[in-house]
Amino acid sequence: MSDPTPFELTLERIALIRRLVVAWNPAGMGAPIVHPDAPYGSADRDDDIFNVTGDDEGAAEEHRAMGDALAVFLRHAVLRPGRYQYHNPLAKLTSTALGDVFRDDETGETPEHITFAVTDAHLALIPRLQVRWDERGDVPAIDTAQPYGAGTQAESERLHREMQPAMQIFLRYGDLAPGFFAKGSAGWEAA
Repeated sequence: MSDPTPFELTLERIALIRRLVVAWNPAGMGAPIVHPDAPYGSADRDDDIFNVTGDDEGAAEEHRAMGDALAVFLRHAVLRPGRYQYHNPLAKLTSTALGDVFRDDETGETPEHITFAVTDAHLALIPRLQVRWDERGDVPAIDTAQPYGAGTQAESERLHREMQPAMQIFLRYGDLAPGFFAKGSAGWEAA
């Protein structure tokens, strides 16, 4: 059953999406997850949201809306293939439960700056990512059982693990205008 109430992807929600910190969830077959300890870059989630929205009362509600906002953005934003750079927010975060595909297993260190080539193969998988709400971490996450939906998988384990940096780049550099979206049987569509 589809929800007839349209979801508004606002400029503020797009700004919050650009700040999301993408880690690697090793559960199941593994998948990207928003880092629960610092979803927007720092340990003070509500203050990070306030800095974008200016609303100190609705931070919890706005954070919960990020599940739908992320699903809409992954499905509809566009990005050209190419080499991109970003400051790796995981370099300053530690987590025993989550990973970073760039973290050195021996030293535990991860680079502060990442240069990564996003390919057509990455971009073909991104709109298929199945966003779920991780109740334990209270953050949006990609389904670790079927990351790309039923019957779809990455062509290799390497490509699948590369979805962490590909998704981080997509969130930072992908292009999508604000608007209204409705969730139907085929997923999120412009309303």
